[in-house]
Amino acid sequence: MQLNHLNLCANDLAEARLFFEMHLDFQPLGQKGEALAILTDGHGFTLTLTDVRRFGGRTPVVYPWGFHLGFLRETKGEVDAAYARLFAAAIATEPAPRVMHGSYGFSFTALGDILFAIASLLLEQSAARGVGYLGACLQWAGYRVARYCLW
Repeated sequence: MQLNHLNLCANDLAEARLFFEMHLDFQPLGQKGEALAILTDGHGFTLTLTDVRRFGGRTPVVYPWGFHLGFLRETKGEVDAAYARLFAAAIATEPAPRVMHGSYGFSFTALGDILFAIASLLLEQSAARGVGYLGACLQWAGYRVARYCLW
């Protein structure tokens, strides 16, 4: 089974669409007025952005503790490039990417305090510790959530 789509409620649909397109390399698939936008990552995943006000919801949208969106990159170089691009746009600041728990990555908040994480798994380090791919993902995600909420 593979996750193929997610609906993310946005406080500002235009801002959210622009953010995902400009900073996270999503491409538009379509838009239904000012109610929702449909984007793809080009690898089989579809992201639907919804303006909650158009469906009777209220803003600001507040996501629960620990909620975050994680993005994997193939290499450390790709992580550094993503950080440089987000840093130049004054979106990601500190801390810079670093090695932790079997991965190399960084996190930042955007779109009304949603936590985002971008990382490249260092599978050789995880395998040496006997963690494996899924274990490395879970360790990294758990560390980022704990760090974000405690510091």
